[in-house]
Amino acid sequence: MLLLSNTLFGDFTHITLDNILLVGSILLFASLLASHTTKYGVPTLLLFLFIGMLAGENGPGGIVFNDPKIAKFIGAFALSFILFSGGLETKKQDIQPVLWHGISLSTLGVIITAVSVGLFVAWIAHWSIVEGLLVGSIVSSTDAAAVFSILRSRSIGLKRQLKPLLELESGSNDPMAYILTISFTFLLANKEASVSTLLFMFFKQMILGGVIGYGMGLLMHKVFNWIKLEFEGLYSVLLITFVLFIFSFTDFIGGNAFLAVYLSAYVLGNLDFIHKKSLTKHFDGQAWLMQIILFITLGLLVTPKQLIPYLGIGLLISAFLIVIARPLSVFLALSFFRMHMKDKLFVSWVGLRGAVPIVLATYPLLAGVSKASVIFNVVFFISITSVLIQGTTLPLVAKWLKLTVPMNLKRKSVIDLEMAWGTKSIYKAIPVDASFHCIGKSIVDLKLPDTIIIALIERKNKFFFSDGATKIMNGDVLYVMADNEKAIENLYACLTA
Repeated sequence: MLLLSNTLFGDFTHITLDNILLVGSILLFASLLASHTTKYGVPTLLLFLFIGMLAGENGPGGIVFNDPKIAKFIGAFALSFILFSGGLETKKQDIQPVLWHGISLSTLGVIITAVSVGLFVAWIAHWSIVEGLLVGSIVSSTDAAAVFSILRSRSIGLKRQLKPLLELESGSNDPMAYILTISFTFLLANKEASVSTLLFMFFKQMILGGVIGYGMGLLMHKVFNWIKLEFEGLYSVLLITFVLFIFSFTDFIGGNAFLAVYLSAYVLGNLDFIHKKSLTKHFDGQAWLMQIILFITLGLLVTPKQLIPYLGIGLLISAFLIVIARPLSVFLALSFFRMHMKDKLFVSWVGLRGAVPIVLATYPLLAGVSKASVIFNVVFFISITSVLIQGTTLPLVAKWLKLTVPMNLKRKSVIDLEMAWGTKSIYKAIPVDASFHCIGKSIVDLKLPDTIIIALIERKNKFFFSDGATKIMNGDVLYVMADNEKAIENLYACLTA
């Protein structure tokens, strides 16, 4: 029967140029269907990974894919879009209060994690220090994508500046993990390499990545506001072109491409340019597509049967990473700042290892490093257990630490407000006087429909963004965005009734 099926419809157990689009579209559709299960607390991205594993060599799909070089290429390509989207949505106003907290976590925190895990791996596995540090470097960065998909699906918001801090850390710690990984990979593949060579490589990567990223962000802003394209859809093509160029050019001259892509997007996202809202939304969809492709690819690459011999050591390393290394790095990296103990505990628990460590684990494979296949399987197991254990328990930990707020009261980021405003066509300023019966009431008590937004409030000549807990005071001026004039009339009646 299988032979007849292969004869009539082709052999799908090997991905070729003839069937890659068909197989890929089926896997993408299956992943989108599986994403509905996030309401049961399963991280979305983990489901994408399992779809790839089920479609792989040891699964019912039986697709043979064992080329780490292609996986590395797809991983780098996908991560460039994911990081660019994250940088584009990172607003200066949101991260400014926690900027140095995030930088400390993404640099010092990554180094502490890499060293502590590396020493533990060298001790428990009887490996060399350098081999242990390579494993520690690979698993030293976090992935918040699964975190917030779970929090949003369970209608949980976070107090204070926790969300911007975690997003900043996850978007900016990949470059440090990358440079540590390639440094120790280079050290193992080239026994004669010196410490001075590694230091030169480190500073070259970070400096070139930072300079190119900042410069290209400014250049993109000037080009977008200067060029006049005939069709609006071409602007998204232009932005994609810039992403590919920034990543490939920075990597070509020896800079840190991940840092350059993220920083350029951050610079561009905090400046005004044509079609900004539509392009930001477009790249959010691009990022999701790339995450699905990335996790499916990594799921196809791994052979589940090969994971079994490493379950014991993988579980020990994962437990050490979750319980000791991550909290140690967080508390030491944040020791320079005044911060609530509960906030530090929650940040310690939000140490999910996602796709980036698995992608980084392909670098030793391609370099021909001894124990590279063992490292890949161990890292894969660590990533799965981290997302499965921490990802599914995040809502419980947040509630246990009393760090949650209802979604309708949580603070909206600037990008959330920009997206909401972009859908409204009517704008009006409403002065509040003593005759208004809404004085003293919070905005959430007004129970406003989705057709209207109180975007800004002017109070004593100062402007601020409102949220659900904001109370309306006498003398306020409400700046309202609405779908139509009827919604404005209904709001006025609600405020004065």
